[in-house]
Amino acid sequence: MAHAPTLQAATRTAPDPDDALARKPTDTHGFAPFIRILGRGPGRSRSLTRTEARQALGIVMRGEAAREQVGAMLMLLRYRGEAADEMAGLVEAARDHIGLPWRFSAPVDLDWPSYADGRTRGLPWYLLAALLLARADLSVVMHGPLAGPGRQALAQALDLLAIPRCATQPAAEAALAASGFAFLPLETLSPDLAELLALRGVLGLRSPLNTVGRLLDPSGAAGSIDGVFHPAYIALHLATASLFGRRVTVLKGGGGEAEWSGVKPLSVHTGTGETIWPPVEGAGKPDSRSATDLVEVWHGTRTDPAAEAIVIATAAVAMHAAGRETDPASCLVRARRLWDRRLEGSGA
Repeated sequence: MAHAPTLQAATRTAPDPDDALARKPTDTHGFAPFIRILGRGPGRSRSLTRTEARQALGIVMRGEAAREQVGAMLMLLRYRGEAADEMAGLVEAARDHIGLPWRFSAPVDLDWPSYADGRTRGLPWYLLAALLLARADLSVVMHGPLAGPGRQALAQALDLLAIPRCATQPAAEAALAASGFAFLPLETLSPDLAELLALRGVLGLRSPLNTVGRLLDPSGAAGSIDGVFHPAYIALHLATASLFGRRVTVLKGGGGEAEWSGVKPLSVHTGTGETIWPPVEGAGKPDSRSATDLVEVWHGTRTDPAAEAIVIATAAVAMHAAGRETDPASCLVRARRLWDRRLEGSGA
């Protein structure tokens, strides 16, 4: 599919008389009814239906909405607060535009979205947790942007660990076959969605499209681990995933990533309820500060017990999300065994 600039000026189109959203004679643009639905004011505005949301974002991603309309829609969605049906429609529009899900020769075990971009976000220890699961013969697809102040350490770690950035389905398939892990940069997976997410710097706020990215599930995986920063989003993510019949595990993670420090008990949320996980032995604040430090911890040339605890704790929850273990204690024991044996290159 040819890449169309997302924010290009739109041309005027004639309304479809059979379309329930056909504009009034006073409207000047075919996208205006969507803005009107969201922003008519107290007692008159409403959320978009699933169908309307799918139509609206489809228009945006095809480059047929004006710049002003894109900003208005995104901020009205955020201000109103997203509904699960509305979010499902947005996810469907993004998947339609990208051509998802990709079909692999073997099912993928775990979808791992990574979209946090906080300036104070620490090192991506969750990346090592994903690699640990791949050593246990689980297939993991991680996706997210690599541009942004909170994304630099992840990009550096991928390079230092010689992990390829997969731009196509065949490249991802090859990476999964070789190591059990594939990373899909959003900038190549969907330049249009990446551009829309980058509007945070223009609008000053994240938009609901951050949630869309987290729920993309490019590989149609059996399970997904999803980290959020604000607890209020846990219910939204679970409700939206349920509309697709997906098994998603959601946690309030470090800096908004699916990462657990292990210092405090963790609430793990799924479609069947909430489980409290106990703190992890050795948990604390890591001494490591750079992507090079992270890689050295992985290779065993640097000792950082607190960093190791983060990797083990996060891998345990991810194992649970993949459906390989159900009991928190069993997950933690297996994850610790995987960590101790990682240099041997064998699973457990």
